[in-house]
Amino acid sequence: MRTIYYNGKVYTGSDVLQTAFTVEEGVFTAVGSDKEILSLKEADTACVDLQGQFVCPGFNDSHMHLLSFGNSLRGAQLAEHTDSLAGMMQYLKAFANAHPPRKGGWLTGRGWNQDYFTDTDRMPDKWDLDEVSKEYPILISRCCGHCCVVNSRLLEIAGITKDTVSPEGGNIGMENGEPDGRLYDNAISLLDAYIPLPDKEELKDMIRLACKELNTYGITSVQSDDYSVFRAIPFETVNDAFQELEETGELTVRVYEQANFTSLSELTRFVESGNTTGTGNRSFRIGPLKMLGDGSLGSRTAHLSTPYADLPETCGFSLFSQEEMDQMVSYANAHGMQVAIHAIGDACLDRVLNAIENALKECPRDDHRHGIVHCQISRADQLERIRVLNLHVYAQSVFLDYDNHIVESRVGSELASTSYAWKTLLQSGISVSNGSDCPVELPDVMKGIECAVTRTSMDGTGPYLPQEAFTVREALDSFTIRSAEASFEEKEKGLIAPGYLADFILLDKNPLEISPREVHKIRVNACYLGGSRIDQLKE
Repeated sequence: MRTIYYNGKVYTGSDVLQTAFTVEEGVFTAVGSDKEILSLKEADTACVDLQGQFVCPGFNDSHMHLLSFGNSLRGAQLAEHTDSLAGMMQYLKAFANAHPPRKGGWLTGRGWNQDYFTDTDRMPDKWDLDEVSKEYPILISRCCGHCCVVNSRLLEIAGITKDTVSPEGGNIGMENGEPDGRLYDNAISLLDAYIPLPDKEELKDMIRLACKELNTYGITSVQSDDYSVFRAIPFETVNDAFQELEETGELTVRVYEQANFTSLSELTRFVESGNTTGTGNRSFRIGPLKMLGDGSLGSRTAHLSTPYADLPETCGFSLFSQEEMDQMVSYANAHGMQVAIHAIGDACLDRVLNAIENALKECPRDDHRHGIVHCQISRADQLERIRVLNLHVYAQSVFLDYDNHIVESRVGSELASTSYAWKTLLQSGISVSNGSDCPVELPDVMKGIECAVTRTSMDGTGPYLPQEAFTVREALDSFTIRSAEASFEEKEKGLIAPGYLADFILLDKNPLEISPREVHKIRVNACYLGGSRIDQLKE
């Protein structure tokens, strides 16, 4: 059955807006003026008056953690209480009283950021958490996910003592010769064997929660790293959870799985089980090998080529040796897999570029779409290597809201002057998509678009390198057609055009007309997937 939508402001990727389109069997079939499209009306054609609303393709968050987001929604929401350490601890105690862990369970929370504390300049530690409870395990993750804090009970359960050696690519925090409860990057994996594992039905509940929330932001597609949330759960179980939800019509976000593995043996088993980039369908599809190259800027675990300007005793660290990364990237490339590797520090970026360059020399591919996730701290020579290798870049412009406050103090003025250089890359011909890294940040696309255009924080800090600002069109495209390019789907999603999937959203304001500093206030009025409206939006 044909449905006509008319009287709208329809963004089709150009400066000229159309006003109407048709949808049949889940795809767009015609786009044009009201007169042109209404002339296609037949006796059984449904007509929908868009009432002047702005219409654009559904947003595609090109790097996030959907399952982790759903899991975090079940725990303490620390991002809303991170103005002070004392205030956060008061909230955590209240949350623990209202939601005591079941027997054998943990109290968890995510979202704290010590840089926002007004009463202290330190991270929380085990002694803070022990004031909540020493009876059951407590784990609270920093907003970036590259650092967590646990209480004494959890240190005891995991057997972490003053004699425990920090793993390669990680660090166990110490104070006065004993663990302080802070675990960084690969040290967090010391907890993996003790995490209470959800069953498949619980995984499905997490996915439902996350999808419902994503739809409220106008997100209809994600490229998501989900195998790393519960390492002990086989990837087959995670895939089954997604596929079963798709079969029952409950998967309201299309998923391109960024398959996260930490060893060549795991990756080999995955590929030999019949998985490679492109396997699946339009609702759930296998994407690239995802690797976590280093840490974060906020926790000073991103791997820099020079010491941190505000903590010169460290350069951060990479989570893989060059040899390990070379082996995994070469194997993926030789077996038809795309790769997408997290690199925030420039020293880590060197390793990633070396690995990709080496893999392509061994096994040349014309359209590999290999990419850099984040691509934050960079040097001019690295930007040129990215251009020569024709990589994709997965940016998170929303990171500027926080990072504007710290980037120069962390890395120094010289490195800061060539970093977050996404417009430079775009102008050199590189495809730059956008995302949130949720739950590191909320999946707030309108906020991400504003940060991309203004290069300014919500509190007015900035602009940081204003020459790197996107136009509003470029920012919209970074969440739509550019994200589709990241997943080889630019011929089926990311545009309102005949033959494309009818995933679209209605906004209450036209972002092309209002002040860029007002874009974050735009609301999503409706969200459609395959031509069907998803009635799960916030009031």
